[in-house]
Amino acid sequence: MICYRNGEYLPRASATISVEDRGFIFGDGVYEVWRVIDGRLFEMERHLARLNFGLSELRITPPDVVRADTLLEVADRVLSQSGLSTGEASLYLEITRGAAPRTHAFPPAGTKPTVFITANKLTPPDEARARGATAITTPDIRWMRCDIKTVQLLPNVLAKQAASEKGALEAIFVRDGIVTEGSHTNLFVVLDGVLRTHPLTNLILPGISRLVVIEVAKALGLDVVERAVTKEELFAANEVFLSGTTTDVMPIVRIDDQVIGEGKPGDITTRLYRAFRAYMDEAVAAEPGAVSRGG
Repeated sequence: MICYRNGEYLPRASATISVEDRGFIFGDGVYEVWRVIDGRLFEMERHLARLNFGLSELRITPPDVVRADTLLEVADRVLSQSGLSTGEASLYLEITRGAAPRTHAFPPAGTKPTVFITANKLTPPDEARARGATAITTPDIRWMRCDIKTVQLLPNVLAKQAASEKGALEAIFVRDGIVTEGSHTNLFVVLDGVLRTHPLTNLILPGISRLVVIEVAKALGLDVVERAVTKEELFAANEVFLSGTTTDVMPIVRIDDQVIGEGKPGDITTRLYRAFRAYMDEAVAAEPGAVSRGG
């Protein structure tokens, strides 16, 4: 497995960063994860737009790698030399403010951001999807800018660990009685035939898969409402599912030991997953990538 670090391609096992890197010291950086199918990045431009938004909000000067043509070139090489040009994979890109002596204020102008890109083989969780997954609820103790995809993920890590210790797939955040999202997913519920999800605010991440689900649902003629769901409505829902880059559409059939709906993947969730997957397969077939470049 190889990676890209600050303009170099090298074995991932030997890649290093400075102990003074601000991502390491402060969590001062942003990241993106792309779904990759046969060497092609799904929704490349939308992910890049979200990445650039995060860089802008953190006031980090975008490096050249955030240009679409440069990213494709780097991704192609990382994927092909890691043996991931075929099948399913994920591509991870992290950009921090760079390395500088530790101080809370920004380092001097001209400090170069640290750029790290790597890829991993992905096995879609189809078995969990077929039977339906479980989740827990947990207080949303994150900061107030959840719309920025930063690398400071300690609350998410603790929530995911709590879910893992209870044998659940995901932890669902609840803030002041309102359901926001999962530790690394967005959340949807079906109430009386209407698809509901938290609106885009500073309290949730603007998920790319979330956006695709909404578009696919509307194309299927489903009623979609971006309105917050209470914890009580969550448990009363007919169907609950998650969306995310590595989860696609994942039905949740039990939350906090309470059965959701009929305790199995619902009809609407199943239809949405099939439509989502069809959209993704068609979209990546039209994307440039390692296969089309002969990588």
